[in-house]
Amino acid sequence: MRSTLMTSLITSLIISLMLCSIAISNSHATVYRWVDENGKVHYSDEPKGNAEAVELNQNTQNNISVAIPAAIEPNKKAAEPITYRVRIVNPTEEETIRNNQGNFTVVASAAPELPNGYLLALYIDDILYGQPQSGAIFSVTEVNRGEHNLVVKILTQNGKVLASSSARKIFLHQASIALKAKPTPMPAKN
Repeated sequence: MRSTLMTSLITSLIISLMLCSIAISNSHATVYRWVDENGKVHYSDEPKGNAEAVELNQNTQNNISVAIPAAIEPNKKAAEPITYRVRIVNPTEEETIRNNQGNFTVVASAAPELPNGYLLALYIDDILYGQPQSGAIFSVTEVNRGEHNLVVKILTQNGKVLASSSARKIFLHQASIALKAKPTPMPAKN
């Protein structure tokens, strides 16, 4: 990037110097002044029928100077890419979650702190759950009972994966409706 910037600066400097040399060579040309039939005054470098040569004072000429930028030293050490890490904090490995509605919470942790625009995405059994989000707490609802694998990924806004957690195996337990105890009526008090 710096070499492109340096090339651009040098190209701009060369173009500026060429324009200055053209302006300086034209500054020695004779300027003619004439008035047309409507009384309008004109100036040109070519003489017309009733044109008069105009004397230019030294203070009416433009002088242009271009400052040459100091050489920019290339960066000796390229910036090291940031390595992001993400892990699932909760639920724990092989945890059994008991919830009849299939609801639970997944908490992730990312390091170093994610800049604005980076998102976290939860995958349940290799399927994206909901939309990627900036927060690290996912509220999961209506998941069927059984064994599930959870993975959290750090994504850029265009979907590039920067980091991925290791898979976390959980078990979701839902009590069977058939096993629900039926309420027994209490005897009436006399």
